[in-house]
Amino acid sequence: MYNSFNTNIAASGIVGELQNRSTHLLAIKADVQAKAGLINHLIAKLQQITFADVDQVLTFVDWLDQQLSTLLAREKSRCTPGHLNSLLTQISKYPPNDDPTLTSCEAILTKTSALQHKLEKSMSRLVNLRSLAMPSYKELRIPTDWMLDSGIASKMRLASLKLAKVYVKRALKELDRETGGEALLAQTVHFAYRVHQFAGGLDCEAMRLFEDLTKRPHKASSPLSFLKMN
Repeated sequence: MYNSFNTNIAASGIVGELQNRSTHLLAIKADVQAKAGLINHLIAKLQQITFADVDQVLTFVDWLDQQLSTLLAREKSRCTPGHLNSLLTQISKYPPNDDPTLTSCEAILTKTSALQHKLEKSMSRLVNLRSLAMPSYKELRIPTDWMLDSGIASKMRLASLKLAKVYVKRALKELDRETGGEALLAQTVHFAYRVHQFAGGLDCEAMRLFEDLTKRPHKASSPLSFLKMN
């Protein structure tokens, strides 16, 4: 009886939505009618404005956000470039010298891996946004250059290379102390492969560091053959 009652309520709500008489839908309509003047004013502003770069978009969206507290465009226009720039800034200052939580090898490797994971997830969201929203952005004259591979994506790949160097340098330090072994070596090579795939290759410094791994006494065979082949 309980499940049937809940099912009937849900079905009633769906019917109400379809018949344009649900409480939620009526409340939205009333709110839109009450704010019609403001909404039309904001629409006109959005249609008239021309942006020179994405920073102007962020400033404009901040203004819109003050005018209209619930603005979907904020998540699409501000969240992505703002979030990515914040993440890139964090990585550019990583690792901080005054962070007491990053004293051990395990802590640094875990944190570095977590930052790489954020880069990978953010890149995935950027690619999805680029495929879904770019036509709308162009129609609204919102700059899209930052979405391209030559834009913020290239900075993300460089940031990934920095994380790789931090990771390997710390692993090498641990191996020099002879407190690491096969497991640490394999873990480091695995991280190298992640970055290699994400960044589309390694720069000279990263390759030199990875080559240094092969000189460690813990290797059974060259663990970087996949890098040399690529």
